[in-house]
Amino acid sequence: MEPVNVITGTAVPLDRSDVDTDQIIPSDWLKQVERTGFDKGLFSEWRDDRDFVLNQEQFAGANVLVAGPNFGTGSSREHAVWAIQQYGFAAVVAPSFGDIFRNNSTKNGLVPVQLPETVVRRLLQVVAEAPDTQIVVDVDRRVIEVPSIGVLESFPLDDATRHRFLEGLDDIGLTLAHEADITAYEATRPAWLPTAG
Repeated sequence: MEPVNVITGTAVPLDRSDVDTDQIIPSDWLKQVERTGFDKGLFSEWRDDRDFVLNQEQFAGANVLVAGPNFGTGSSREHAVWAIQQYGFAAVVAPSFGDIFRNNSTKNGLVPVQLPETVVRRLLQVVAEAPDTQIVVDVDRRVIEVPSIGVLESFPLDDATRHRFLEGLDDIGLTLAHEADITAYEATRPAWLPTAG
């Protein structure tokens, strides 16, 4: 996982609520053996509609996804997070998230930015009208800024998750941060305990 400190860019307004993980990445895409190529499956059923927001040229290259309430509800598939990231999004802004999706996001480096619904509605409108609107997600300060409209809002991010983002630590990285302690313990571990081999 790469460190995430500040994300600056434009956004895609996905003005839909209760977007579940099957809509994010349909189950047909879960048969892949490798963890790549999921960007092609992102919202693939919706992308068949040429008017769908991801098909609109003015939103090409955006790295922030702004969505309605209860984003990422549904199953526990990490593929939903992978698809969003592989498409190029570094953060998702919504009034609320499915708990498992939020947890999967923080463990994979996708920043879930939870804001009051009134603020998200304003962002959806502004981005739809002005696709070049710059958005700044500052993980270190736990704030989102939209300078052109004077938005400066804090978002919830516990200290452990903030640390994980800033240092680029997935679960393995968190464990390896204690490698010296693990090695010291293994060197003095009683012989009668089972071994890892």
